Amino acid sequence: MPIFVCRVFAVVLILTAVNYFPGLCQDIQMTFPQVLDVALEENRELRASRNSLWAQRENIGIARSQILPKVFFEEKATRTNNPPSVFTMKLNQQRFAAADFAIDSLNYPRATNDYQTSFSFEQPVFVMKSFLGLAAARSEFSAHNEDFIRKKEEITLNVARAYLKTHVARQYVMVGQKAVEDAREHARIAEVRYKHGMGLYSDCLRTRTGLIEAEQKKVTAEKDYAVAKRRLGLLIGRSAPVSSADDTVPLELRELEYYIKASASRRDISALQIRRKTAQTNVRIAESAYLPWIGVGGSYQYNDHRKLFGSEGYSWQFMAFLRWNLFDGFSRESERRKAQHQMAEVSERLKGLEEFIAFKIEESYLAVEEAKKTAELSLSALKAAEEGKRLVRSRYENSLSPVVDLIDVQLNVNRARADAVARENEYKLAVVNLSYESGTILKDLGME
Repeated sequence: MPIFVCRVFAVVLILTAVNYFPGLCQDIQMTFPQVLDVALEENRELRASRNSLWAQRENIGIARSQILPKVFFEEKATRTNNPPSVFTMKLNQQRFAAADFAIDSLNYPRATNDYQTSFSFEQPVFVMKSFLGLAAARSEFSAHNEDFIRKKEEITLNVARAYLKTHVARQYVMVGQKAVEDAREHARIAEVRYKHGMGLYSDCLRTRTGLIEAEQKKVTAEKDYAVAKRRLGLLIGRSAPVSSADDTVPLELRELEYYIKASASRRDISALQIRRKTAQTNVRIAESAYLPWIGVGGSYQYNDHRKLFGSEGYSWQFMAFLRWNLFDGFSRESERRKAQHQMAEVSERLKGLEEFIAFKIEESYLAVEEAKKTAELSLSALKAAEEGKRLVRSRYENSLSPVVDLIDVQLNVNRARADAVARENEYKLAVVNLSYESGTILKDLGME
């Protein structure tokens, strides 16, 4: 009785989960725009890049702090019998008396306490390195922002690929199902012919083997489809599998000139162009070490010999300073040469990237043209294969062809079906890749 009760409870629990938590038992079906909207907000890699961008932005505040005033509060407690220190402490505490000029008092003073409370500030007036550092921090943040947008384009490309792959995987399942249906029909025909004495038993065995192989391929296709849905869900930050609602990725093929012109302002190129300017600023930062530092400062302090935060005596001071590093062991010269080499490095990387992108645009456009033609040819091949299968099956049913011809032509049809699906998907992927290589994928999808 307890076992029966446990089983009933388990069934009720499962039914409740199905009713109230359908996402645990069902796929989430989404269109591409829906998938992309979720991915651009929830993708883990993109969220990490966004946090990296915000962290980089804080460097601007850090650099700005170098040119803003610094205000300090300090409370210091001291006890000593050091003659000069005791002399100074009593003066600061404003309790110095004539008796303190006695020789014994000066040479052998009693131990004295001093509690010093001070407020002080420093304000840079001319520190070229800090001014240039602020400009470099802003420039580097702009470069990181370009990198972040390029990362969004990369995630968009990956989402489009995963979305189309999910659709193709579902199409392969349908192709596998159709192959199973055809193989089952061939097995039925072979058995009917054998029962009526018009065929061989070996034909039945061959068609049954073909049916088993078709079912095996269908199982593999179903597994690939499940993996593709899980991959798409993971990419957009969902724990449940996500399936594609259709095969539409709203991208249209444009003229080659459009992609070539747009690639000149691709985000990674813009980032390198900004970093080249930052490298130039870094050269100036290194050269600014030859200039003096000028600033002002001041303090206000209280001194007491009995208690913390006491105010027996008080004083203030204001100062201006100029600090000039005349020799630092040739460190400035090395820093300047280092910055110049880094600037040359960025320039070379920029030129190389521009040349590589020009090549990738041409390659991607040729790949689109190739994929379009092969997709058209695959459809023609599929029509021819299906017509061939119809003719061979008719001949087999009329004892004009052996069963091996029927099996061979069925294999051709299966390959042609799968190839047609693959070629159509390759064309769509080629258009997506071309849009990504030119840096227009977000714009073409209306996501900018």
